[in-house]
Amino acid sequence: MRPRPTKSIWRTSSHSGGTGNCVEVASLIAGIGVRDSKAPGTGHLSFSAKAWAAFVAKIRDGHLDLS
Repeated sequence: MRPRPTKSIWRTSSHSGGTGNCVEVASLIAGIGVRDSKAPGTGHLSFSAKAWAAFVAKIRDGHLDLS
């Protein structure tokens, strides 16, 4: 069953520009939700809290740096 994000608080990075083209993230009952800010009504991806924490750790450690 997918969690319903209607009452969740969706956040964007403080590094996002003012164009509104951002990835939004929210804490959901079953983990973390990620969606496109341009089309929030089209659904979201869900990740377990453990998987999301591992993803963020890889970003912070520079393992996913594309430059």
